[in-house]
Amino acid sequence: MKKRVLGGALLLLTLCAGQALGAEKRWVVSEGTTLKKEQSVSAANLADLPVGAELTLVEGEGRWLKVQTADGKEGWVYAGRVSDTQPVAEVAGGDGLLGDSMQKSQINTAKADSARSVRGLSPETAAYAKQHGTPEALKKELDKILARKVSNNEVKAFLKEGKIGEYAQ
Repeated sequence: MKKRVLGGALLLLTLCAGQALGAEKRWVVSEGTTLKKEQSVSAANLADLPVGAELTLVEGEGRWLKVQTADGKEGWVYAGRVSDTQPVAEVAGGDGLLGDSMQKSQINTAKADSARSVRGLSPETAAYAKQHGTPEALKKELDKILARKVSNNEVKAFLKEGKIGEYAQ
């Protein structure tokens, strides 16, 4: 009888350990991500989650995921703000159309060469433009576009007004 109880306890312990080891992980990839009490953008915030924070998936349900933080807090995050791959530390510079908001979302990109980062063009496109002579007026217009910075609040307002991402209904 003792062997049976001991064997059952050992089996249960093994199953629990296996589940803990096999738990799915997610990582925060967007700045401004919050752990919510419920599956809604208007739900109470339980915690601010920094980019790179590791989360354990508790329940995957459509656009919202129930997760647990490293310190044991459970709540919901919008699926579009997390990834199943750990973000890389190095990203392209923050001089793109969305400025720092895209940089801080930790999108996995290769470093742009200097010609591309200055003009927003691939090396091939820059060579073509140089060979065929891009009009100065077009270069100036492109510079204006690349100089535009969009704040996190502007991105959030855009998403909210357009009912995009976590604001979709």
